[in-house]
Amino acid sequence: MTKQSLKRTINLLAIMACSITVSQAFAQQAAPVGDIEAGKGKIFMCIGCHGIEGYRASFPEVYRVPKIAGQNAEYIVAALKEYQSGARTFPSMIAVAHSLSEQDMLDLAAYYAQLK
Repeated sequence: MTKQSLKRTINLLAIMACSITVSQAFAQQAAPVGDIEAGKGKIFMCIGCHGIEGYRASFPEVYRVPKIAGQNAEYIVAALKEYQSGARTFPSMIAVAHSLSEQDMLDLAAYYAQLK
């Protein structure tokens, strides 16, 4: 390898390392974040079922409502998106999920994730 080709290779590696660092910085900066206080103001749709210990829904079938306080925020958002897309099929949750924006989901998830 000549000095010149070695220098080009080193420069190329330096450029690639900078590109990766910049890409990671943008990815971290662009990650949407939920607001706990905003979520606190949006729980009216959730509290009637998920706020009652051991609650069972009876429409369209008897269903044990899961506890979501303390649940992982990413899991809550993923579940809400699945209800919104139809991948999950519980009717009342589909209706709730369709009324939520992505920011609403993030806010609700942030609020419930910080509860014990």
